[in-house]
Amino acid sequence: QVQLVESGGGLVQAGGSLRLSCAAAVSGTDFEINNMAWFRQAPGKQRDLVARIRSGGSIIYADSVKGRFTISRDNAKNTVYLQMNSLKPEDTAVYFCHADGPRPLVLFDFWGQGTQVTVSS
Repeated sequence: QVQLVESGGGLVQAGGSLRLSCAAAVSGTDFEINNMAWFRQAPGKQRDLVARIRSGGSIIYADSVKGRFTISRDNAKNTVYLQMNSLKPEDTAVYFCHADGPRPLVLFDFWGQGTQVTVSS
């Protein structure tokens, strides 16, 4: 079983920065996490991918955040980060951490509880 715990959300003015963290707690088995990602969901909208980082390190970003957000991970700590710079009001959403595995497969996936990011204009 894998539990994902996010932290780092909050209220920030447009142009500001926030850093989200997501720690994966693995219990019961030697489950190796494969891919880790951040999604976001604004009120009344679908949940969309923000950024994904694979176990090998390859990264993809949504076009809307390229050049402003940076995803990284610490495999030893099973933790993924999202550095968000030059934030815009349209970045306001609940941000969810996502993980899958076991490496190198994708048989199971897990979600965090979400953390609110609010960007004021």
